[in-house]
Amino acid sequence: MAVRKFKPTTPGQRHKIIGTFQEITATVPEKSLVFGKLSTGGRNNQGKMTARYMGGGHKQKFRIIDFKRNKDGVPATVKTIEYDPNRSARIALLFYADGEKRYIIAPDGLQVGATVMSGANAAPEVGNALQLKDIPVGTVIHNIELRPGQGAALVRSAGNFAQLTSKEGDYCVIKLPSGEVRRILSACKATVGSVGNSDHGLEQSGKAGRSRWLGRRPHNRGVVMNPVDHPMGGGEGRASGGHPRSRKGLYAKGLKTRAPKKNSTKYIIERANNK
Repeated sequence: MAVRKFKPTTPGQRHKIIGTFQEITATVPEKSLVFGKLSTGGRNNQGKMTARYMGGGHKQKFRIIDFKRNKDGVPATVKTIEYDPNRSARIALLFYADGEKRYIIAPDGLQVGATVMSGANAAPEVGNALQLKDIPVGTVIHNIELRPGQGAALVRSAGNFAQLTSKEGDYCVIKLPSGEVRRILSACKATVGSVGNSDHGLEQSGKAGRSRWLGRRPHNRGVVMNPVDHPMGGGEGRASGGHPRSRKGLYAKGLKTRAPKKNSTKYIIERANNK
């Protein structure tokens, strides 16, 4: 995966940096694994706007991704690597030996023609899904479950990876991309390797129109609003706006928002070291 820069032939091209798409091997998705995706524009079932700055965007199809990897013991061949408009990572189309087809998140280094498998008999190799108890300590992993059989919930976006640092009884200790260290049940599944498309973080849209293609409308800052519209609004001239806070008055910088009695806190060994 690499990125492309462009000659500044137009203002939009000057700062534009996008991926090369060189790993993509198919442009049309598997028809049996897609369905139409409706756009809400940030409105609920009553037509009332509940999320601002959403709307428009290119028409998209939703690809059904297999996050559970519950087809144990059946080898699958990677048929294609494809683009998915719903996520930053690439997806891989698997053809199982029994004829079934499924999409998975494409790990870094997975090539067309490779064989992947899930279950206790699978080797701890890139693309294979195993229970945490069957993965060697120190292995880089992604697509991690929080409850056995629930499906992957953690470490799914482009370039991300976690590391299995130790095993303690029925739990494994995982270091997550945020820096958080936490225990996860050994019976939970994870996929070996890191998520592909690692250069996604280097991309720059180059122009506002590219945000509109993604369904993002112009976002107004609170400090340019009136006091009736936002706690940071009002003032003479360019007032700073006071302490950063949301439209509903919640502090945006430094306020801990995690519930103090949240049940899963007991599994967290070390909190994320976000500054």
